[in-house]
Amino acid sequence: MSKGVLVHKPSSHYDDVPNEKYHFPKQYLGRLKKFENDWIIYYGINPSNPAQRGYYAVAKVAQIIPDVNRANHYYAQIEPNSFLSFNNFVPYVLDGRFLEVAINTESGKPNGGVVISAVRGISNEEFNEIVSLGLKTDIDILPRIDDLIPTTPQRSVGFQEEQKPFELDVTRQTTEVLQSRKIRDRLFRRQVINAYKERCAITGWRLINGGGRAEVEAAHIKPVEQNGPDDVRNGLALSGTVHWMFDRGLIALSEDYDIQISRKVNNRLEVQNLINDTGKALVPDSIALQPHPAFLAWHRKHHRFE
Repeated sequence: MSKGVLVHKPSSHYDDVPNEKYHFPKQYLGRLKKFENDWIIYYGINPSNPAQRGYYAVAKVAQIIPDVNRANHYYAQIEPNSFLSFNNFVPYVLDGRFLEVAINTESGKPNGGVVISAVRGISNEEFNEIVSLGLKTDIDILPRIDDLIPTTPQRSVGFQEEQKPFELDVTRQTTEVLQSRKIRDRLFRRQVINAYKERCAITGWRLINGGGRAEVEAAHIKPVEQNGPDDVRNGLALSGTVHWMFDRGLIALSEDYDIQISRKVNNRLEVQNLINDTGKALVPDSIALQPHPAFLAWHRKHHRFE
């Protein structure tokens, strides 16, 4: 097992669904086999700045299987509930330093052979740093990257010999954090609420309590219990009552974000009065943050909307 970086382009001809599967040709099979049952980081274009490239999510590879419909191609299947979007897009070069050691050269220019590779291996230390930067919040939930690097006076031979077990412990702590439901829920809530600017997608209300906390909640469109990912595109910011109705299939969204009311509702007018004047869900401007049609379709089908 080892950790890696997978390059994903939304416009790619490959059959990628980052929270479910990664499609690749045979030339990368040997590398990807090393990532089975371990974690990878997704690399791509910053949706807020198309000129910037870097890291935007983390996930765990469950297994590699052949593509039965396309010769010499394979799928890296992502372990359910392991995909997690970063709070922050992490540029691949930071303070003049490439976060992947293999990209660095003595000239300061990136190693072109490494950069163009769609599948790359990285060390535990690189993985920890990128994940820490990507999930960085005002809540200290991950190991500090500074703790991985001893200060100069401590760089004695004896101290360095004792560092390897410590680094492995930190890596284990990071991956355990990534699998904590409590922590993932907190990160998901923060990402969704920030994407919707603390406003309910259905009512349009933006209510903040005296302590500065938003009243709105983060709802999974496809629930975690049904292997719904912790991806902003599987989320909606909803007020408490609306969240309750959405989870029970009393309201749903069309592919074009029209708000639909279930025929099971017997007080339709009262529900209608909760809906904002546009009749459509108020979603983020960026396509990369808007609800994915596949999750909305799952929700409608599961709750038998017609």
